[in-house]
Amino acid sequence: MLRQLTALDAQFLNVETPTTAAHVAGLAILDSADGAVTRSALAQLLLDRVHLSPALSLRLAEVPLGLDHPYWAADPDFDIDNHLFEMTLPLPGDHWQLADAVAQIHARRLDRAHPLWEMHLINGLGEGKVAVYTKVHHAAIDGVSGAETLATLLDLTPDGHLTSSARRRAKAAPPAASAGVPDRAKATAPAPAPAPAPASASTPALTTVLVSDPAPAPAPSTTAGPNSDSASTPAAISAPNSDPARPRDNTPTLLDMLTGAALRTATHPVRAVQSAVRAAGDLDAIPVVGALPGAKLVAKAARMVTRDQHHRPDLPALVVPRTPLNGPISARRHLSFGSLSLKDVKNVAKANGMSVNDVVMSLCTSAMRSWLRERDALPEAPLVVAVPVAVRRAKAKDLVGNQISAMVAPMPTNLPDPVERLQAVGTAMGRAKRRFALAPATWLQELCSLLPAPVTSLATPAIFRLAGMACPPVNLIVSNVPGPQFPLYMCGGRVLSYYPMSVLTDMSGGLNITCFSYDGMLDFGIVACPERVDDVWGLLEHLRTALDELLDERVGDEFRDGVGVDLVAR
Repeated sequence: MLRQLTALDAQFLNVETPTTAAHVAGLAILDSADGAVTRSALAQLLLDRVHLSPALSLRLAEVPLGLDHPYWAADPDFDIDNHLFEMTLPLPGDHWQLADAVAQIHARRLDRAHPLWEMHLINGLGEGKVAVYTKVHHAAIDGVSGAETLATLLDLTPDGHLTSSARRRAKAAPPAASAGVPDRAKATAPAPAPAPAPASASTPALTTVLVSDPAPAPAPSTTAGPNSDSASTPAAISAPNSDPARPRDNTPTLLDMLTGAALRTATHPVRAVQSAVRAAGDLDAIPVVGALPGAKLVAKAARMVTRDQHHRPDLPALVVPRTPLNGPISARRHLSFGSLSLKDVKNVAKANGMSVNDVVMSLCTSAMRSWLRERDALPEAPLVVAVPVAVRRAKAKDLVGNQISAMVAPMPTNLPDPVERLQAVGTAMGRAKRRFALAPATWLQELCSLLPAPVTSLATPAIFRLAGMACPPVNLIVSNVPGPQFPLYMCGGRVLSYYPMSVLTDMSGGLNITCFSYDGMLDFGIVACPERVDDVWGLLEHLRTALDELLDERVGDEFRDGVGVDLVAR
């Protein structure tokens, strides 16, 4: 079955320019397990498990002349040296140096000639720690499938990767009679293996796939990858695929692509009208146009035409205020990362009768208010935030791409009292969530489907840049991805923290805040354009201060026993 990118997936490709890189990423800080986390160990782990996630093994197959959205195709020349790199920080190897090094990597776009991901092992951190930075293109994954993809590389126990490798070797062991026959796996990329059994519905997203029976691994050799400090890489990961029996039924031919392009071009006017009508049903929820006079009436009329019976709570008309965050961005990136105690956040949520996500949004609101006030740039109107929402039904191993929508809500940065801000955030987010629960918005996908693929690919960069200058739809994006509340391991090393990092565009502005709950902590990753945000580390301090403002002093003393106070390490 041919797998083609959806209009939304393709949009993440179209948005890329010399100043915009559209990948999502994560920075894991690990205990090195006495030096067990090495490039060669990571290479072997990837070879064992790359088959568990299509996002790691498929590359783009472009349609000639950009006549249609690209397809996903198997990479016959899969080479781990195109994806796995290693570097060492200079002394003293502190978190500021780590952030600067990762920011440079994060700013670089992925090579579309290969599967759209990279992993970087970063040594030199001190205290027996290493960092692993991984980025995957947003065309291939969203937040939830990204967590599932990460899960394929993690174990529940320090020796989980060894147990998995032992099972692999036992399965791969040839019978005695064939001992003299060359092992074809030694010269090929990893072959597909049966997918693991699905986890229960209550299993956290990051633990859907942790250990499975991997594909047979090739024998090691002494091939070193680019930018690598290591001297050895498994040969099979760097050798081209010479196996004629390898399945290629998911690789589109030129005739397949041209035929599909002709068919979709002919039927596009009908599909565009359908998308426009469906998008109009949520017109009052779409940034910018939702604030226009008559938007609610048009939305109700469109829902009548489509016989959409879902009741939608009214949303406030949102006008995006001008701030230093918005406008065209540069190619440079700055980032900061740190952790807050999840226990403290849950305590605030319980005391105020709201969700953890509402408290996270309140912390971000307070941090933005303080940061803007320091620069005499706090607008009188509340900021407007976009919150990505997963609508994923299929697992990452079953579907490449995005199943997301977005909620747009006010951030009451105009309210001076922290408790009043918290309640206002809870009210605004509650209204947005009720509307989404009753009628999940599809306008993001529908808007991406309005124009033909060739026009969209050419027009998107200009549209995004113009919107960022003239009428930005939001001030920033804030994401909160839930994770497991127990320790996980990679190559025997315990994952101490995992800081997520996302995308900046001209349209969404120069700041993105993402957090990931893991093992009792909320790990924040903040990505900024330095021309828009001059002090990205200051935002982390404001997040900590915002949490302190909301904590009851007595309860805070009970729970805050040093956990989460350090903003850059545990």
